[in-house]
Amino acid sequence: MRRQLVSVWTSDSARAKAARALLSPFSALYAGASALRGLLYDRRILRVYQSTIPVIGVGNLTVGGTGKTPVAAWIAGAIVERGKNPAVVLRGYGEDEPLVHKALNPEVDVVVCKDRVRGIREAVARGADIAVLDDGFQHRRAARDLDLLLISADGWRGEANLLPAGPWREPLHAARRASLVMITAKTAGRGKIENVQRALSVAAPSVPQAVMRFRLGELRSTATGQTMPLAALSDAKVYAIAAIANPKSFFEQLTATGASVVGAPFPDHHAFSAREAASIAAAAESADFVVCTLKDAVKLGPLWPPEHASLWYVSQRATIEEGAARLDQMLDRICDLR
Repeated sequence: MRRQLVSVWTSDSARAKAARALLSPFSALYAGASALRGLLYDRRILRVYQSTIPVIGVGNLTVGGTGKTPVAAWIAGAIVERGKNPAVVLRGYGEDEPLVHKALNPEVDVVVCKDRVRGIREAVARGADIAVLDDGFQHRRAARDLDLLLISADGWRGEANLLPAGPWREPLHAARRASLVMITAKTAGRGKIENVQRALSVAAPSVPQAVMRFRLGELRSTATGQTMPLAALSDAKVYAIAAIANPKSFFEQLTATGASVVGAPFPDHHAFSAREAASIAAAAESADFVVCTLKDAVKLGPLWPPEHASLWYVSQRATIEEGAARLDQMLDRICDLR
């Protein structure tokens, strides 16, 4: 069902356009409900809970695919470097997100709780002095001292169709609530990034912007931890596995290394079984490398049959291309609070 919806959201075929038109009345109802909810919070009719520690929200306006988890982990790491003791608070949709955070920042506590207010309180009880909400932009019950909104340049289509006709949870002008909008990019070129910047300048002209680029890091074996430079994929046959919101961008990143890539996409947050792992390993038998994302490695690694070729994974390395000084100032301010 999810794949069919994604096809409706992203395809330019006549069938997809017709499906979006049929779904548009439901999007209008969704928009009305979302606007009413926002108004109730704006007027403080619905209660907003203030934490005893600073709270940073990292979220988006769409369903998946903007890099919330790696950005939230990057923010948590930057806070640790400033001598603070953050905790990441998340709903824990899928088993992978908490495991990815622990892999990226072993020293950072991870609190999984559907109720973000209760999750922040749990983080305080565990000794955290700053809470980082992974996927928190729509969770307005929890007050934030800094709200970072992510918009993917790779997924930008120039229109913001709300659910269910499109992947948008809120219209673009909701970006006005953000402290800073971070445009994320994997394979998107400068032109696409500038298209997003122009649209944001109209929809939320007073909100500052930054650009974060994700690049693939080194290869790492799930079995031994052995590392290998990404350049090893050049001219190699790669069987690529991705259970993420936008597997196409990951496959494109691998192809850019000079590899010949066969992609095996799965639904976002897919829970692999041991039987599936064996089937994938068998299908990849003729490849020089079997490569997945970190998000998949934390689930597939323990299930991978040792008699088959090694399973390698790559993490996304984040680099701030624009707006680094402003983001640093914001994080410094948060770390100086209380």
